[in-house]
Amino acid sequence: MTDSKYFTTTKKGEIFELKAELNSDKKEKKKEAVKKVIASMTVGKDVSALFPDVVNCMQTDNLELKKLVYLYLMNYAKSQPDMAIMAVNTFVKDCEDPNPLIRALAVRTMGCIRVDKITEYLCEPLRKCLKDEDPYVRKTAAVCVAKLHDINAQLVEDQGFLDTLKDLISDSNPMVVANAVAALSEIAESHPSSNLLDLNPQSINKLLTALNECTEWGQIFILDCLANYTPKDDREAQSICERVTPRLSHANSAVVLSAVKVLMKFMEMLSKDLDYYGTLLKKLAPPLVTLLSAEPELQYVALRNINLIVQKRPEILKHEMKVFFVKYNDPIYVKLEKLDIMIRLASQANIAQVLAELKEYATEVDVDFVRKAVRAIGRCAIKVEQSAERCVSTLLDLIQTKVNYVVQEAIVVIKDIFRKYPNKYESVIATLCENLDSLDEPEARAAMIWIVGEYAERIDNADELLESFLEGFHDESTQVQLQLLTAIVKLFLKKPTETQELVQQVLSLATQDSDNPDLRDRGYIYWRLLSTDPVAAKEVVLAEKPLISEETDLIEPTLLDELICYIGTLASVYHKPPSAFVEGGRGVVHKSLPPRTASSESTESPETAPAGAPSGEQPDVIPTQGDLLGDLLNLDLGPPVSGPPLATSSVQMGAVDLLGGGLDSLIGGPNFVAPPAATVPANLGASMGSGLSDLFDLTSGVGTLSGSYVAPKAVWLPAMKAKGLEISGTFTRQVGSISMDLQLTNKALQVMTDFAIQFNRNSFGLAPAAPLQVHAPLSPNQTVEISLPLNTVGSVMKMEPLNNLQVAVKNNIDVFYFSTLYPLHILFVEDGKMDRQMFLATWKDIPNENEAQFQIRDCPLNAEAVSSRLQSSNIFTVAKRNVEGQDMLYQSLKLTNGIWVLAELRIQPGNPSFTLSLKCRAPEVSQHVYQAYETILKN
Repeated sequence: MTDSKYFTTTKKGEIFELKAELNSDKKEKKKEAVKKVIASMTVGKDVSALFPDVVNCMQTDNLELKKLVYLYLMNYAKSQPDMAIMAVNTFVKDCEDPNPLIRALAVRTMGCIRVDKITEYLCEPLRKCLKDEDPYVRKTAAVCVAKLHDINAQLVEDQGFLDTLKDLISDSNPMVVANAVAALSEIAESHPSSNLLDLNPQSINKLLTALNECTEWGQIFILDCLANYTPKDDREAQSICERVTPRLSHANSAVVLSAVKVLMKFMEMLSKDLDYYGTLLKKLAPPLVTLLSAEPELQYVALRNINLIVQKRPEILKHEMKVFFVKYNDPIYVKLEKLDIMIRLASQANIAQVLAELKEYATEVDVDFVRKAVRAIGRCAIKVEQSAERCVSTLLDLIQTKVNYVVQEAIVVIKDIFRKYPNKYESVIATLCENLDSLDEPEARAAMIWIVGEYAERIDNADELLESFLEGFHDESTQVQLQLLTAIVKLFLKKPTETQELVQQVLSLATQDSDNPDLRDRGYIYWRLLSTDPVAAKEVVLAEKPLISEETDLIEPTLLDELICYIGTLASVYHKPPSAFVEGGRGVVHKSLPPRTASSESTESPETAPAGAPSGEQPDVIPTQGDLLGDLLNLDLGPPVSGPPLATSSVQMGAVDLLGGGLDSLIGGPNFVAPPAATVPANLGASMGSGLSDLFDLTSGVGTLSGSYVAPKAVWLPAMKAKGLEISGTFTRQVGSISMDLQLTNKALQVMTDFAIQFNRNSFGLAPAAPLQVHAPLSPNQTVEISLPLNTVGSVMKMEPLNNLQVAVKNNIDVFYFSTLYPLHILFVEDGKMDRQMFLATWKDIPNENEAQFQIRDCPLNAEAVSSRLQSSNIFTVAKRNVEGQDMLYQSLKLTNGIWVLAELRIQPGNPSFTLSLKCRAPEVSQHVYQAYETILKN
C-alpha cells in the first residue's frame, strides 16, 4: 500500500488524536502516527505542538522510524530551541550505536539543527564520529564540521575540529578524503585569509591517490582543490598533470571540465619545447570534442568554456574545426556560440571550408543567426588577409539577394573591411550605393554614411546622397546623426565649393536645433575648427585612420587568465569574474595563473600569434559601436595650460565670428553666413581655450570615509506598547557597513534580560549580521546604546512601502513587534560610479517611460557643494556640464541588490529649486531615491 493515504485530510481534533497515537504502546501504531505527522508537516500544517511526543519516539531501534523523527526534528528545532535540547541525550546515545548507519544519521542530523544552544552539546559526539572506525561515519562527520562552522565558527576553532579535518586528508578511505577537502574548501571560502588548505607535495600526493577511487563528486572537490595549488617547479607540475590526465575520459562532464581546469593552469608552468607539452595539447582535444555530443544545455556550457580555452590556447583545437559546424537542429544559443568559436579557429588552412559553411548559414531562416553569420564572414576577411577577396565577393553575392537584413549586415561589415584594407576594395562602393533606400537600421545607415563621407572624392553624387539623409535629420538615431555630421564635414573639406550650404545646414541642425549634448558639442568643435583653422580641421577630420585588427571581442588578458582558473563554474559561462555577480564579498577570491618557471620561457609558437600581428603583441580591437560614435565623453581632456597668453587668446576666440574669415579663406567667398551669437553658450570660448577642461568637469568618485548622512534617532517602539521597553534608533552606513544604531531604555520596574532581534522578510533582504548583544541585564530607568551590524543576504519580499522594515524584539518579559522605514541611501554601495561611456549607453537603453522627474525645493547649495555632499552618501557625479547658465550634474548610484539608478540634476545658480530626473530599470525605486536626495541635501 502506498503512503498517499497519510496526505488525505482527517477529522477535527487531529492533533489530539495524533498525540494519543504517538504515545501508544504498539510500535506499528507509533510508526503510522509519525508518518501522519510528517505528512501534515510536508503539506505545511503546523504540528509543532507534538514536539515532545515525537521526540519520545526517538528511543527506538527501528531505522525507518528514527529517520522520520530526525526529519521532524530538523524542521522544528529552530522554532522550538528549548524543546530541541530534550533530543540531545538521544544524539549522544545514537552516536555510540553499534550500527554505523545510525551513528552517521545522528551526526548528519546534528549538523542540520541550526540552534546555537544545542551546538556545544554536540561537540563531544562529533569528535568521536570524526575518529570513528567506519569510513561512512567519518565522511558524514567531515561535512558536519563545515555546517557547524557556519553556525558557530569560533566554537569549531576552539574545539580543534579544523585540525582533525586536516588529518582526515590523510585518511585511508578516498571518500573521507574527498569530504574533508570539500569541508575545508567551504570553510576556506568564507574565510579567505585563513590558510586552511595548506597544501604541500605530501598532501597533494595523498589527494592524487584518493582521486582514482572516489565518487565523481568527490573527484570534483579534489580537482578543484588541486587547481588552487601552485607547484614549486615545472617537474612537479608535469607529475600532477600526468596523474590528472586519466580524468579526461570520465563520463561526467563536470569531472572532465575540472580536470581541464587543472591542466590548463599547470600548462602555464611547462616549457613549450617539452615533448610532454605537445602530448598534453593532443590529449586535451578529444574530451572537449566529446562534450559537444551531449544534450544542448551541456553543449552550451562546454562551448562557453571552449571559447575561453581557444582564446588562451588556440592550438588545442586548431584541427577540430568540423565539430563546431552548426547542425540544423541545434538551438539558437548553441548555434551562435559555435559560430563564435569557428571564427576564433579560422586560419589560412581552413578558411575555404569555413567560408562555404558561413555562406550556407546566411541563407537560413533564423534572422539572428543569419545576421551573425554575415558578420562572421566580415570577421574572417579581417582575420585572414588571404581570404579577404573571397569574403568580399561572398558578401556582394549576399547583397544581390536583396534580403533586407542581410544587405544591412553586409554593409556594416564591409565598412570594417575598408578600414582594414584601405584602397583595395573600394570598387564595390557603387553596388552599396544602389541599396541606400532599403537601409532602415541605425547601424547600417551609420556605416553607409561613413563610407560615403570617407570616399566622397570617388562618389560623384556624394553630396546628394548625404543630403537625402539630412532631410529627416531629427528622426534619426544619435549614432546616425553623429556619423552624418562627421561625413558632411569630411565632404566639405574635400569639395568645399559645392557643399558650403550643406555643411552650414548640418552645423546649424546639430547645434541650434538639437538637444543632444554629444551632437551639440561635436557640432561646436567642428564649427570652431572650420572657422579658425581650416588646415588644422583637415588634419583632424581627414587624419590617417589606424588599421583595425582581426579579433573583435578578445577578453582582456588578465581577465582571461582569471576565468581560466574558474573553468567549469558559473564564471566561465558568464565570462565574468565571480566578484561581478556574487552578492557580498563572501567566497570571492581573485585567482590567477601560476607564473612561468625559468625553464619555460620559450618564444611563442607561431600558431598562437594572431595572423598579421607580430608575436607577443596584443592585437588592437575593432572599436565597439560606442567607440565609433567617437563620443565626446571618451576624450582624454587635458588640464588647462597655465600662463597669461592663453587667457588672452581664449577671450579673443570667444569674440571670433564663428564661421567668419576662417572658412571664407578656405572657399574664397565672403557669403558664408555666421550663426547668431546666441547659439554659442557663453562659456564655450573659454572652454575651447582651456583644453575643453570644463566640458566634463569630473570629480574623482571614491567613496569618502566620512560615511553617509545619519538621521537623528527616533522612537520606534514607545514604552507603553512594550511593557516598559522603549526603543529608539536610526540607520547608518560607514565605509561599506550598514548598522542599526539602537537605544534601549527600561521604563518598567523589573530587570530586562535575554534580548534577541529578528527582521521579517523585506524588499532588500536586510537582516542582522550578528545577534543583539546586550552584555549586562537592563535595570529599571537604565539606557543602553547598541550598534547592530546588518547585511543584505536575508530573505527578500517586496514590501509596501518599499523601505518598510518589520522588526521583532524579544526579552525575558515578552516579544514585541514594530515597523520602521529605513532611508534608502544606506543601501547605496561604494562602487556605484558608472563609467561615462556606460552611463550614456545605459541612459539611452532604459525606456523613456521609466524616467521620473522631481523638484527639490529650498536648497541653497551650489553645484560643487551638492556634488560633494551627495558623494559622501555614495551618489557619484559621472559628468558635469554647464548648459545655458544651468549646471547639469549627471550622477549614478548602485543599490546593494545590483540595481543601478541614473540621475540628471539641474541647478540654476541663485535658484534654490533643483530639477531631478531619475532613470532606472526598476521605476518603483525612484520615489525613494528622490527622498534620499532630499534628506541628504537638506540636512
